[in-house]
Amino acid sequence: MSSPEIPGAARSAAAAAIDAQGTDEVEWVRARLPDHLPHLALPTGPVVVVAAHPDDEVLGFGGCIAALVHAGVAVHTVCLTDGEASHAASQPADRALLAHRRRGELAAALGELGRLPAAVHAGLPDTALDEYEDQACAVIGDVLVGAGALLCVAPWEGDLHSDHEAAGRAARRAARDRSVPVWSYPVWMWHWARPHDLRVPWHRTAIVALPQAAAVRKKAAAARFTSQLESRGPDIGPVLPTEEMAHHTRTFETVIR
Repeated sequence: MSSPEIPGAARSAAAAAIDAQGTDEVEWVRARLPDHLPHLALPTGPVVVVAAHPDDEVLGFGGCIAALVHAGVAVHTVCLTDGEASHAASQPADRALLAHRRRGELAAALGELGRLPAAVHAGLPDTALDEYEDQACAVIGDVLVGAGALLCVAPWEGDLHSDHEAAGRAARRAARDRSVPVWSYPVWMWHWARPHDLRVPWHRTAIVALPQAAAVRKKAAAARFTSQLESRGPDIGPVLPTEEMAHHTRTFETVIR
């Protein structure tokens, strides 16, 4: 998850929705999603989980990853960018340091979820992933084939973050070419949407309940992303403030099919 500081009029509305004050988790709790949405069982594997930035896979699907690994299902992860633009650093050296830090955070976070193979890092440019969708599609396709994947899980194409949407499109195209089904996970949606929001395809949305141990592992994994949890400067708060993290520490996860 990286802050969408992306120029261009076509993206301004999406950026404004994400920068605006978000929906309080209390409102989502009151919506009682697990009571109103269908429930899915954990998938059989192998499973390939795609992320636009280091932390997306944990925030959106980390509990399921932990549960899958515990069940003996093979899970492979692909991270398309290093999230080097999350702090709006302008100097290449600063961005390189942040990219290195975020790769280390992801490795530590995946370790909290269980015994997972190292993430495949594509190293594509943060905040410009929509310009590199063909490359992203090729990387994802190679991992799907190498893993013998039976399911691809990726960011939702309607998440209103350009990188998340590009990652979702690339994953869906790569999976379609290989006849692999796709589950999509939202990240920013919980911030800008509200219960019954017409922009969300609720008719294709389902719940995966998390075993308690998996939820605990997910919380520990999310805590590893310290670069996103700490203030970015004297007057700049964290990418993931406490109120945002509340959306990602539930006892269930949500996917769009």
